[in-house]
Amino acid sequence: QVQLVESGGGLVQAGASLRLSCAASGRTFSAYAMGWFRQAPGKEREFVAAITASDYGTNYADSVKGRFTISRDNAKNTLYLQMNNLKPEDTAVYYCAARLGYSDFAPLLRNLHNYAYWGQGTQVTVSS
Repeated sequence: QVQLVESGGGLVQAGASLRLSCAASGRTFSAYAMGWFRQAPGKEREFVAAITASDYGTNYADSVKGRFTISRDNAKNTLYLQMNNLKPEDTAVYYCAARLGYSDFAPLLRNLHNYAYWGQGTQVTVSS
């Protein structure tokens, strides 16, 4: 089992950058594929980015491709999301999630129902 705690959210202006972190407990962080999802008010939770457990392959939602970068540091049991050129439509609660396994099958990694472990979320607000 793994426990996840996000941090790094805040209120920024459009065009600014933020880096989210997700600290994971447990000794097997490297065995988990990790994802970032977000949920805006009145909307469903949506996929943002994912990174595999094995070869650090990444996958992004079209809306963030080229602006956001997901990365992980297995030595620190930490997942990151570097967000650049933020837009008002990026405003949401951001969640990190973990799923045990080494698959790099994109449809699997992009589906929130395939993640068993979730953090409590961190708010990102982008003003225009």
